[in-house]
Amino acid sequence: MIEKTKELAELNIARLMLKFFIPAFIGVFVNALYNIVDRIFIGQGVGSMALSGISVIFPVMLIVMGFGMLIGIGAGVLVSINMGKRDMDKAEKVLGSSFLLMLLISVVITIIGYSVKGPMLRSFGATAETIQYANDYLDIILAGVVFQVVGFSLNNIIRAEGNARIAMYSMIISAGTNLILDPIFIFGFGMGVKGAAYATVISMMVLTVWVLIHFLSSKSVVKLKTENIRFDSKILFEIMAIGMAPFVMQIANSFVQGLLNTKLIAFGGDLAVGAMGIVNSVATMIVMAIVAINMATQPIISFNYGAKSFSRVKETLRIAMISATVISILAFIMVETIPDSIVKLFNSTDPGLLGFGRDGLRLGMLALPFVGFQVVAGNFFQSMGNAKIAVLLTLLRQVIILIPLLFILPNYFGLNGIWLSMPISDFCSAIIVVLFLVNQWKKLNTAIC
Repeated sequence: MIEKTKELAELNIARLMLKFFIPAFIGVFVNALYNIVDRIFIGQGVGSMALSGISVIFPVMLIVMGFGMLIGIGAGVLVSINMGKRDMDKAEKVLGSSFLLMLLISVVITIIGYSVKGPMLRSFGATAETIQYANDYLDIILAGVVFQVVGFSLNNIIRAEGNARIAMYSMIISAGTNLILDPIFIFGFGMGVKGAAYATVISMMVLTVWVLIHFLSSKSVVKLKTENIRFDSKILFEIMAIGMAPFVMQIANSFVQGLLNTKLIAFGGDLAVGAMGIVNSVATMIVMAIVAINMATQPIISFNYGAKSFSRVKETLRIAMISATVISILAFIMVETIPDSIVKLFNSTDPGLLGFGRDGLRLGMLALPFVGFQVVAGNFFQSMGNAKIAVLLTLLRQVIILIPLLFILPNYFGLNGIWLSMPISDFCSAIIVVLFLVNQWKKLNTAIC
């Protein structure tokens, strides 16, 4: 424990970020493979309509992940801050309370999910041609919600306590299980979309067992103790206040994805929804690289903010923003130059899907160079416990600017108007994010003085 806190307090920021980034990047990269591998195997082995069907499920997956972020990121930040204050007793109470909250929320999600499954799928864009695929996949995924929420949340706390390498191993083991089981279930057993869902749930079960073993072992910095597995209203409020930003982002993104699907059905049909699934997969891989930067910086920012080492907070933010922008620019160049090759990874036989996918990638990601530092900015405010600003910055890009554009632009530009609404929203929100960052930078300068 002393070694971990000493690193966070004293080690060179660039070296410390690199140490945390590499395992975080590997972890989120393989984690992103969950849905992407499913889509590739289903698109190539079952067909374009099946691909469109599981793309309809994407908003549901975002909701489940949102609750995982609400607890996992909220508790993770709180654990790091209390480690910075040398209050390990409080950090362990946070872990215990958050674990009980994970279990309760998982049960609630599962019950509600099965209760409103049909109307929910239709509202997210399922049609007569795709609803059976979507229903088959969702039936199995809902049964494994507890493993998704607990596994993701606890793994984030492992990273927050400074054990980035163990968190990386968690995701490699889980995603590796999914990668192995997908072709066996989909092709070997001929189970189609059901096979992909079973592979996902089993891999999340493996993740949950792994992270629970960690917190009961000597390798963990904070321990999961029986006496701490209870509801503490003050701690739960702090967890939810800090985790509200990523939670709102995911729920808002789920709503927007549902709206996007209905607009795509209206202006392009089922294949356009399948193309959106491909765009989302590519965007996920890109954003996950930036999320890895956030994962590397979160314990550094939270710990040093709690320890009032504001110069280290500033240096961490500076390096993170530069790194995220470089990644965004490189990804932009790739997407704009080889969109056809990217689409063919998911389905190489349907020319209609290829055309929609090409336009979706090229137009939808025009503002990609401006996305990186926005993702970092949200994490920056969240890591300092400033959830209100983090939520506002997230909503600007995901909801406040984007939704009006989705209702206006398609009326003038058809399907291209849907694709263009995304980069216009990204660019407009980027301007506002810069203003907030400049203001916070000045406050940190004043605190240092």
